[in-house]
Amino acid sequence: MRLIYDLDRLELAEVLGAWGEPSYRARQIWQGLYGQLYTSPDQFTTLPSWLRTRLAQEFQFIPFAPVKRLESADHQTVKTLLRLNDGLLIETVLMRYGDPPDSPASGNGREGKPRRTLCLSTQVGCAMGCAFCATGQMGFQRHLTAGEIVAQALDHTRWLRERGEAVTHIVLMGMGEPLHNYENVMAAIARLNDPDGYHFAARRITLSTVGLVPEIRRLADEGRQVNLAVSLHAVDDKARLSIMPVAKRYRVEQILQACRYYVEKTHRRVTFEWALIRDFNDTPAVARQLAQRLSGLLCHVNIIPLNPTDGYSGAATPRRRALAFKEILEQAGIPCTLRVRRGIEIRAGCGQLAGSFV
Repeated sequence: MRLIYDLDRLELAEVLGAWGEPSYRARQIWQGLYGQLYTSPDQFTTLPSWLRTRLAQEFQFIPFAPVKRLESADHQTVKTLLRLNDGLLIETVLMRYGDPPDSPASGNGREGKPRRTLCLSTQVGCAMGCAFCATGQMGFQRHLTAGEIVAQALDHTRWLRERGEAVTHIVLMGMGEPLHNYENVMAAIARLNDPDGYHFAARRITLSTVGLVPEIRRLADEGRQVNLAVSLHAVDDKARLSIMPVAKRYRVEQILQACRYYVEKTHRRVTFEWALIRDFNDTPAVARQLAQRLSGLLCHVNIIPLNPTDGYSGAATPRRRALAFKEILEQAGIPCTLRVRRGIEIRAGCGQLAGSFV
């Protein structure tokens, strides 16, 4: 039985047309799914009963079941384990930012505009095999469909609504390499962005890649307005190959050329993710080398002290060294942010989305 979220608007209209339904029925169902967040045909009270019955017979409305939600002690991070209909498991992570100090979701003592960033998975496992990433360590099982990707956002939107909150940003940085599942990921983004449905701004969506050069160029040519983040982690090809097998296919210079092409075509900034690994890529010499390679490129560097995983022996960089790394980049004119590690006790940090359940 097909998942209804896997249909785009045209496909939904074609199905209903074949059933002899008027065109406005497709709009009613689309808005019910993505605007009202309905999860059952019974909720579509504007539809005739026979149509609701047929929808229930022809389509699945529930793509997965939540198995467990884990919340960090500071209430800032929530990791959800989801069991897909074929029994496989994926995870999504919610990160809260900018709450006032007296909020239960705070914990950083800083005021600011609240942000609710949702990290979605795009595959079950991952084929990229990055040494420090728990998802990469588990290997690749299958692509998620567009509907399974979108449904993660819808599920968390419902959950947040019950708490008086709303998703403000979406990042495709969970399990999997988004650009390896290009067609389904772009279809999912289109669903989320549709003004007659979920209506989530493309510029508040970021997808992360290990650096699949042809797909970065394709993304640029298609003029999509989503944000691009590239997991770089090393600017020396030999060093990068030691932690990221994709370096066998694409050299650092090829990736940077693709990023320059992306900026030229879209006029949008590229973010480079840099997981700081002690005594590997956190030295002043590496910082200066990185600054030199990024000179003149419209970009931003996210510096993230490594989150520990069972399958990798590398250690996180101490904060003092991380701050020194950041200072070297800033002195060279490279904008950067030193991010705080999140959700460590619930294994929700970057590169940890596999969990002991999988």
